[in-house]
Amino acid sequence: MSVNVVIDPLTRIEGHLRVELTHNPGTSTIDEAWSQTTQFRGLEEIVKERDPRDVWAFLQRICGVCTSVHAIASIAAVEDALGITPPKQARRIRDIVLGAQEVQDHVIHFYHLHALDWVDVASAAQADPAAAVQFARDIGSTWKGNTLERFTAVRDKVVQIVESGQLSIFTGGYWGHREYRLPPEANLMAVSHYLDALEFQRSVIRIVTTFGGKNPHPNFLVGGMACSIDPERSESINQVQIDQVRGWIAETIEFVNTCYIPDGLAILSVYGGNNRPDPTSPDWFNIGATAPNFLAVGRSGAIYSGDPAKAKVEADDLHRDIPPTVILDGQLTALPFDPAKLSESIASAWYTYAKGATTLHPTEGETTAKYTGPTPPYAPAKEGGVFLADSADSKYTWCKEPRYDGRPMHVGPAARVLAAYLHGDKHTTELVNLAVEKLGIEPLQLNSTAGRTLARAVEAATAATRLQETFDQFVMGLRRGDINVFDSSRWDESSWPKKASGYSFVEVARGNLSHWVSIEKGKVTRYQAVVPTTWLASGRDDDGVPGPYEEALGGSSSPTPHPLADPDQPLEVMRTIHSFDPCMSCAVHLLDPDGNQVGAVTS
Repeated sequence: MSVNVVIDPLTRIEGHLRVELTHNPGTSTIDEAWSQTTQFRGLEEIVKERDPRDVWAFLQRICGVCTSVHAIASIAAVEDALGITPPKQARRIRDIVLGAQEVQDHVIHFYHLHALDWVDVASAAQADPAAAVQFARDIGSTWKGNTLERFTAVRDKVVQIVESGQLSIFTGGYWGHREYRLPPEANLMAVSHYLDALEFQRSVIRIVTTFGGKNPHPNFLVGGMACSIDPERSESINQVQIDQVRGWIAETIEFVNTCYIPDGLAILSVYGGNNRPDPTSPDWFNIGATAPNFLAVGRSGAIYSGDPAKAKVEADDLHRDIPPTVILDGQLTALPFDPAKLSESIASAWYTYAKGATTLHPTEGETTAKYTGPTPPYAPAKEGGVFLADSADSKYTWCKEPRYDGRPMHVGPAARVLAAYLHGDKHTTELVNLAVEKLGIEPLQLNSTAGRTLARAVEAATAATRLQETFDQFVMGLRRGDINVFDSSRWDESSWPKKASGYSFVEVARGNLSHWVSIEKGKVTRYQAVVPTTWLASGRDDDGVPGPYEEALGGSSSPTPHPLADPDQPLEVMRTIHSFDPCMSCAVHLLDPDGNQVGAVTS
């Protein structure tokens, strides 16, 4: 007999996520799952009646982590509506900013948000530092931090923390859980690299700060970039800063290739694939699959103003050489993408659409809140409290249900890596084939808990290389004297049409992001953002089809039912959900429980 289990909040993510599931104690597996976004923000409503040149500054506050992506998506949508084409050098700077943030995001996710699902920190206290050095050497890691002195210092620190009982940033982990498999030396190496990754972040984010002026929430500009460039002047982007950026990119490539890639392959080889040490243990490349439908408009960092099939593509735009791709029903065939096939349902979400509609295309989308659930805070389900999936009106989340041609879609690194692989991208193919050989998996097994984690590592490497290539193109442009980063031809409102609409697609760390804007008489009249986590965290749609999180935990797409040994220590659930890197703040875009205005934002 199944029992109800609630995980609320699910931590190490951005925002508020509650997961409800039914657990079968006899088989230690999950029968069904419901993904519940428990916050509402309404930023699409906040930007109405504002100048479209300003809305990016509001909308990048959708998230405090992936800030640049929403600013760029907003600007690209407005540029589509107003017919603005930013100069080539401005587009390259945007590519550099997105590329740097992409790699940083993947590194943060693997080491600081997701690694603790695979790595038993407390176990590192029992490790032999010399054996950890040898372990790192054996897996092919040439990272400069793999020294006896470094590993000894980290081991001693872990011992001190464990003996004190004050676990600091490692508090709340399920240390000693039976699903941890790494030997102590691997755990020590991983904890050391966790700390090294914190140091790495300082370098890579400086790239964003150089061109954006600050981080988080860098500065951008409709029509180009807000930074001026003159290699000879100190008050603009100059030769000194260009040389610094070159050095930071070199550090990025070194960290990804000598630390991240070997770590990812080594850790995942223990948890999944045909070559794992214990073939009787659960294979995490066969667990956590979504319905096998994938959507990507290109590589990570791809930016399109309007329909990608009609957008102007420059020959040297390196991130656009993988065309928009849809993969349906598990058939590894690259199909063309059609924006007209997008929709958003509110069958499970606390919203209402005008005229009784339950599904709308984003061009007609609405963000009208209508909460019908129980009064928060919710009492724990195991104490007889609320189980939202039992709601009489079938609504249990603030996350809409995006669909493509009626299907839930898997967006993100796995989708992009599969698209690049199908289109024969050399670097991607080399890395995927390396993983296939080392782990004994098939490419379609990227649709799994371990597969999503692997895909991020692959993409970090390809994105770091592309970051270098884009920066080289930018520098070559400077050598030719091209320092133009702003198109002012349509800046003045008098040059705009009385009515206009536009949209954008941007491939960001978590997946496909689109912004949709309508403008009338110089003001925004409608705005919608369809973000990666909305795709992934969506609830059941009008046909009762679950979203990707729900399917990954309790659906039938995986060869192996999703395990859950101990509902009080749901490590396995955390592992799968974290593999998507949820950002609930992005998924739902302030109201009090009575719906009253609690404040006003003015220009």
